[in-house]
Amino acid sequence: MPEPVKKTVSAFTKKPKTAEVTAGNTAVFEAETEKSGIKVKWQRAGTEITESEKYVIKTEGNKHSLIINNVGKEDDVTYAVIAGSSKVKFELKVKEPEKSETVTPAEAVPAPAASGSPAPPAESSQNTEVSSAETQPEEPLDPIGLFVARPQDGEVTVGGNITFTAKVAGESLLKKPSVKWFKGKWMDLGSKVGQHLQLHDNYDRNTKVYTFEMEIIEANMTFAGGYRCEVSTKDKFDSSNFNLTVNEAPVSGDLDIRAAFRRTTEGHDDGAEFNFSSLLKKRDSFLRPSNRGEGKSESQSDVDVWDILRKAPPTEYEKIAFQYGITDLRGMLKRLKRIKKEEKKSTAFLKKLDPAYQVDKGQKIKLMVEVANPDADVKWLKNGQEIQVSGSKYIFEAVGNKRILTINHCSLADDAAYECVVGDEKSFTELFVKEPPVLITHPLEDQMVMVGERVEFECEVSEEGATVKWEKDGIELTREETFKYRFKKDGKKQYLIINESTKEDSGHYTVKTNGGVSVAELIVQEKKLEVYQSIADLTVKARDQAVFKCEVSDENVKGIWLKNGKEVIPDERIKISHIGRIHKLIIEDVTPEDEADYSFIPQGFAYNLSAKLQFLEVKIDFVPREEPPKIHLDCLGQSPDTIVVVAGNKLRLDVPVSGDPTPTVIWQKVNKRNDLIRNNDDSMTASENSSDLNTDNKLLFESEGRVRVEMHEDHCVFIIEGAEKEDEGVYRVILKNPVGEDKADITVKVIDVPDPPEAPTISNIGEDCCTVQWQPPKYDGGQPVLGYILERKKKKSYRWMRLNFDLLKELTYEAKRMIEGVVYEMRIYAVNSIGMSRPSPASQPFMPIAPPSEPTHFTVEDVSDSTVSLKWRPPERIGAGGLDGYMVEYCKDGSTEWIPALPGLTERTSALIKDLVTGDKLYFRIKAVNLAGESGAATIKEPVTVQEILQRPKFWLPRHLRQTLVKKVGETINIVIPFQGKPRPKITWLKDGQTLDSKDVGIRNSSTDTILFIRKAELHHSGAYEVTLQIENMSDKVSITIQIIDKPGPPQNIKLVDVWGFNAALEWTPPQDDGNAQILGYTVQKADKKTMEWYTVFDHYRRTNCIVSDLIMGNEYFFRIFSENLCGLSETAATTKNPAYIQKTGTTYKPPCYKEHDFSEAPKFTHPLVNRSVIAGYNTTLSCAVRGIPKPKIFWFKNKMDLSGDAKYRMFSKQGVLTLEIRKPTPFDGGIYTCKAVNECGEAEIECRLDVRAPQ
Repeated sequence: MPEPVKKTVSAFTKKPKTAEVTAGNTAVFEAETEKSGIKVKWQRAGTEITESEKYVIKTEGNKHSLIINNVGKEDDVTYAVIAGSSKVKFELKVKEPEKSETVTPAEAVPAPAASGSPAPPAESSQNTEVSSAETQPEEPLDPIGLFVARPQDGEVTVGGNITFTAKVAGESLLKKPSVKWFKGKWMDLGSKVGQHLQLHDNYDRNTKVYTFEMEIIEANMTFAGGYRCEVSTKDKFDSSNFNLTVNEAPVSGDLDIRAAFRRTTEGHDDGAEFNFSSLLKKRDSFLRPSNRGEGKSESQSDVDVWDILRKAPPTEYEKIAFQYGITDLRGMLKRLKRIKKEEKKSTAFLKKLDPAYQVDKGQKIKLMVEVANPDADVKWLKNGQEIQVSGSKYIFEAVGNKRILTINHCSLADDAAYECVVGDEKSFTELFVKEPPVLITHPLEDQMVMVGERVEFECEVSEEGATVKWEKDGIELTREETFKYRFKKDGKKQYLIINESTKEDSGHYTVKTNGGVSVAELIVQEKKLEVYQSIADLTVKARDQAVFKCEVSDENVKGIWLKNGKEVIPDERIKISHIGRIHKLIIEDVTPEDEADYSFIPQGFAYNLSAKLQFLEVKIDFVPREEPPKIHLDCLGQSPDTIVVVAGNKLRLDVPVSGDPTPTVIWQKVNKRNDLIRNNDDSMTASENSSDLNTDNKLLFESEGRVRVEMHEDHCVFIIEGAEKEDEGVYRVILKNPVGEDKADITVKVIDVPDPPEAPTISNIGEDCCTVQWQPPKYDGGQPVLGYILERKKKKSYRWMRLNFDLLKELTYEAKRMIEGVVYEMRIYAVNSIGMSRPSPASQPFMPIAPPSEPTHFTVEDVSDSTVSLKWRPPERIGAGGLDGYMVEYCKDGSTEWIPALPGLTERTSALIKDLVTGDKLYFRIKAVNLAGESGAATIKEPVTVQEILQRPKFWLPRHLRQTLVKKVGETINIVIPFQGKPRPKITWLKDGQTLDSKDVGIRNSSTDTILFIRKAELHHSGAYEVTLQIENMSDKVSITIQIIDKPGPPQNIKLVDVWGFNAALEWTPPQDDGNAQILGYTVQKADKKTMEWYTVFDHYRRTNCIVSDLIMGNEYFFRIFSENLCGLSETAATTKNPAYIQKTGTTYKPPCYKEHDFSEAPKFTHPLVNRSVIAGYNTTLSCAVRGIPKPKIFWFKNKMDLSGDAKYRMFSKQGVLTLEIRKPTPFDGGIYTCKAVNECGEAEIECRLDVRAPQ
């Protein structure tokens, strides 16, 4: 498969555009490349242009230009500029010169027509014309991608039409390519076809080029943006991006802008919509001075109203609108706000980010802004989260005014919105990461396998770890419960694996990626047919029966019989049968014409089993009279003849006889001792006369039993239908006539497939293997057993899997590659030269499991006079069999007998072995046990002497208990003191020399530590505690001091010693109760008698006297004092009984006596109620102000009705301002509202009118 060509990035930053030039003038085309020094070629109609007087080619850095002098009609062709692998096409349109027109520059674009439907710009019309093969010379194919011509950027005016064209070469394509048009990144335009969008395609059989067109009809501003065209075939993919610019419709110079804002009722209602976008786009074209001498009444239309509105304050907007006849104020304000917003320039950014960027996956992208302040700090955000420096993914650069964010190795996770923040200003952009399509570089290959074989489809894609989809005959494949299909990834390679194929797996398999498809066919054939018994040559006499028989391995295989290469057609004489694996051709009453070569051909297999049928002509010689009987058998007189017949087959034995007169034939079956077992009538003996024998032969001849004898004139036939094992033995034939007698013994041996063996036994079960043993079958079928076939299946499955393909000669087999923890069954087939026996009964279910590894860290923890304490850790490997427990054993030193130390298994990882004999030296070992058996033993290397080890008692006092333990009242005390000592020591606790009260204090002792526990500490628990450890005459003792503390009481005897100036002197004595802790200090507070708000003067004050300063003259103060210890401040404080008065200095002021003034005043409204007109449904308020002493009582009335009891009204009064709130008024709430103020000096009232309008 050819490698698909990938779309390269354009090398041009500025592309030349189609231009229209008048004949005789000069045309200039300019292009800019991304880098300088790139070689650029110019082409004319596919031929490279060389520099001459007519064609001037210039290059300055990265700028390139082509100048065509004295343009003529012959120059109206297609041009192209090529840089590297990038190629840009453009056209030069030459028009005839006109006397009334001026010369148009080369780059000029014809202005849109002034008609209602403006013509599209040159770029859009160029696309349509280039795609027409009739009007343009043949262009060479563009080697880049699949496109012959790519859609170009276009420009259209609102309401105009534009067509984008893409051309694809179809010469190398087997079928029509698939083309999709997109807007933006994801919007598929195939579903948007309608009034404003049409998609067309056609195929030119001459040029073998597909043309695809997207036509936009009556464009509007929302159609502007980026578009993409994607084309794909079976193994190739390409895409092209282009942009559409939509310009607003131009306005004629004498159009009055104010007409757009005047409402008209002609044919419209008051809610008519206005469209200002077509009028306000270009302000320089609005209201230009008229040159037509218009009247004075229209002179106002020459004024730039927007300039006046921008300079005027908002309070003058209504006046200006009225002056210039603008009645739609709302539309005017919206447009004015938009204009002001557009005029606002960024103070932080000189250049912002582009609206969007696009980058291929795996490439890098640079986002750059220019800031006004070179020292400004910027933040880069991704989806609103600040981007942090992490490795080489993001690189932040600051070069002068430029701030650059470089994103390396772009992935789909980088497809997001980005912001650059400088102070309070932001610049937004969006990054689109384009993921290249996954291509299939190495396709699938067709495969042919046999049933049961492994199938592996392999393909290679262009990207490692890519996601692909597998299908079979159009149906997606998934992982089934039986794991029929397995999917595998290895780098760029993808695999589909079918472990055991069946006939149903035949079909077409497809692998799909987002960039390609590959299909392969799988043919599954039946297994190779085995022939158990082939057909044999036959020699048959006239009118005898000929039977051809064969046996194959598959019961379902059908076949045909051929006679000399022609198919045998069954009839009344010729019969064809198929029973199980056996196929028969039976020919009755054989004639000379039946002599031929016969073949059996199984259907679907390249087998041809053939044999020959020979016709035996019987010649009758003259036999003299009085001839004694004679049996004409080969080897007569020697050892008995042996005839071998396969069980189930028919035995037909022709015995030629002679004698005159015709002898009587007697058939007998004898045992090994030649005793008579039976004859042909089950009652006759050899001494009976011939007349009786003749009668019996007649009866036997007419018999139709399975074992019978048929009598003929010159021979007799011994027949056994469907031979069985019981038919095996020695058969004696006796001939008698008056002249004499003859006899012969014939041994018949019946061979068959062996009997099924007995169920196999499973032993030596391992982690993934086991040993299978079995016995030979009791009956080998008369033929030696050639070998055995072993099959295995899972317990819950019905499918047996063959383990060996070569016959096993031995009676044991080691089965491997089993899954640990899965239950399996085994069965055996015996095979001899005849065939395969029936399967043996299944073995007992078994699970491949391995015994665990030996336990770890096996150590002796403790030893006493009669016990040993052991501990260990679980095995490192347990396996699927789990862990049933541990077996602990011990062995005396010098002995080899291991004795169980515990009855049965223990599940714990420690054990205490009891009832041991003191002084014995014992070895200990431990084994882990599971279903698979015992693990290896973990053994203690040195013997352990069962004897108590005397260990001196010693306390290990924790560090924090070596100093006084301080606890607060109510806290819990839990003291743990570890110790050592053997045998177990006696522990005694004392407090201040006295025994502890068990009801108040809890003591718990173990063999390694002792615990003192107090649930809720009280002050009386403080003291010195002593604990003693005693072993025989050895002891150890430690002391612990516990201090229980509480909050102290308040200080005592607080006195106000002296007051002078702005100072007051205090003294007191320490508290009576210090809370069992040292007093750390006092807190002194003061409070003004007027407010009684307490303020701290001294904190952590240690003395018992103090001087409080900075008191305010003329005020009286109280003082209080708290005592403080480790628990905190005392709950109560000591407070001075009498206040300290700070007297004023100087002469004593005597206030003058004034006559009390009467401030009473009747109510008076200082602000009236105002008539209001409101809209129904919106809360409204009525407000007024009133003055009066004493404070007047307020009443509200509506139409002289008191409103104080109505919940719809809320009344407020604050600082003389009265407010009545009416909740969601209706037209019925309109009327006369009255506010009345009353006090003991008089009353006043005021009213207003409220109108409630229904909403329009």
